[in-house]
Amino acid sequence: MTLRTIVTLPDPILRRKAKNVTTFDKNLQTLIDDMIETMREAPGVGLAAPQVGIPERLAVIEYAEEEEEEEEGTESPSRPPRPKQLFVIINPEIVKTSEEKVNGVEGCLSIPGLVGEVERHEKLQVKALNRHGKPVKIKAEGWLARIFQHEIDHLNGVLFTDLASRVWKMEPGEEEDRV
Repeated sequence: MTLRTIVTLPDPILRRKAKNVTTFDKNLQTLIDDMIETMREAPGVGLAAPQVGIPERLAVIEYAEEEEEEEEGTESPSRPPRPKQLFVIINPEIVKTSEEKVNGVEGCLSIPGLVGEVERHEKLQVKALNRHGKPVKIKAEGWLARIFQHEIDHLNGVLFTDLASRVWKMEPGEEEDRV
């Protein structure tokens, strides 16, 4: 596996609509593996192919939803953290969204140093192909739904800064999930 260079603004590939993936070959599998390694190394929770200079409808996402505490102030140190789920989505389509929307702070590996407040659907359903070309349906909510929307936006040439109600420079030590 190879770390890929993450493309940053103002590279025009970030503004182009990506093309559908039509060939599921060894090169695609290598690209997927490289993207997973690059996302983890960055570190980020999602990475779309245009972010590594490839104008194809492919994204990788890895995230673990935080468990809600049953009672406020209750901690369970014996419970292990939830494992991260890895998704490889090819030619994804959002087929269903909740009416409910929520605001959240987003950053992006392709726009280093900036974060913004973006309104997104709280829940959604995505139809895509997995890394082997098999159809999958994924239901996501909360931050995972936000990540899917962010990555699919990348495939359509849309950046979080286009949708943000406000954008600001990150302060040193300020953290966000970069997608």
